[in-house]
Amino acid sequence: MKTNVFEPKILALLCNWCSYAGADLAGVSRLQYPSNIRVIRVMCTGTVSPHHVLHAFNKGADGVLVAGCHIGDCHYLKGNYMTIKRLSFVQGLLKFAGYDPDRLRLEWISAAEGIKFAEVVRDFTGSVRKLGPAPPFDAVPQRTATGP
Repeated sequence: MKTNVFEPKILALLCNWCSYAGADLAGVSRLQYPSNIRVIRVMCTGTVSPHHVLHAFNKGADGVLVAGCHIGDCHYLKGNYMTIKRLSFVQGLLKFAGYDPDRLRLEWISAAEGIKFAEVVRDFTGSVRKLGPAPPFDAVPQRTATGP
């Protein structure tokens, strides 16, 4: 008999210069981590808008991982400072909407930290798996025949 085990869908928004290179290092080093993650490379995590994160949840993501350069190492100088401010705001929005803010995670991973990348993905996948499937996320509630 086959048991249904929930496998979360996780979107990872990775900085081109550090975290994406760390993910590449994890891959070429053949480090094991769950395949639940789907990566989008961004030039800087400072370009990640709250809209991007909310859109991912709206489209069915169970978790969103944003990973960038360590503080002070941003190739665009202050991108990761903007990321901290924006993602703090998004976590507040998620909490207000009834979502667990732990479904969103921010990490700093350098190009030389392939092992850390694999560990973060394993840990985040495990924590999202424990949370279970994400509830429907509708930015605009669907109307029914009986009212809003």
